[in-house]
Amino acid sequence: MLSSDEYVTFADTLPATTQQWGEIFPPILLAPPTSAWTQPAVEIRPTPAGKRGYLRAKRMFDLIACFLLFPFALILTIIIAYFIWLEDGGPPFFQQTRTGQHGRRFSMFKFRTMVRNAEEMKQQLMHLNELQPPDFKIANDPRVTRVGKFLRRSSLDELPQIINVIKGDMSLVGPRPTSFKAETYEPWQRQRLAVVPGLTGLWQVSGRSELEFDERVMLDIEYIENQSLWLDLRILWQTVGSVFKGRGAY
Repeated sequence: MLSSDEYVTFADTLPATTQQWGEIFPPILLAPPTSAWTQPAVEIRPTPAGKRGYLRAKRMFDLIACFLLFPFALILTIIIAYFIWLEDGGPPFFQQTRTGQHGRRFSMFKFRTMVRNAEEMKQQLMHLNELQPPDFKIANDPRVTRVGKFLRRSSLDELPQIINVIKGDMSLVGPRPTSFKAETYEPWQRQRLAVVPGLTGLWQVSGRSELEFDERVMLDIEYIENQSLWLDLRILWQTVGSVFKGRGAY
């Protein structure tokens, strides 16, 4: 284990930069994984026993919030589902297998925002990918329907994940679950799987779609090290702002 002084000296020799997102955290070191690293850029410590109370309170907050929102969400779900069906006659909901806590795979629910043969079209669009694989996202994706564009800009396509939160697959706040398996992660990236994934997280309010996967993982680890109910509330509040601005959502 490097001392703090040795760590700073070691970091100065690497092609690293420091960035700061908002006022929640101090600047953190960002460096691409290289063979020079003998340990992760951000080291995560085991969750102290004192965090157990926080985790229980977090779960209780998730359930109370979901049940309070459920009547409104149900009405909105019926309306959105009708417009999705009206556009192309296809199913309004979409299930995708995602990776959750400790690498456990689960079915995540979303509103369908793409045409029904979206997966078949994906291979033809790989050359337009704007993110580092295995992520895939392109602006003005031709597979996205008219209703889907609105749902993505407003983030309403995530609304059905309230069911995942109630089931315990997800939390309101946490690292976003990925579609690819834990086995494809770099060893240091698997630290983000230590907690229950969330509807929103620190990287959603720090750039959302514009961040590369390594940057998002570093922010997820930073969240895990500093998680608290106060931080969760701040992230939820900032998520509302990001949704209204439509920043990074396409």
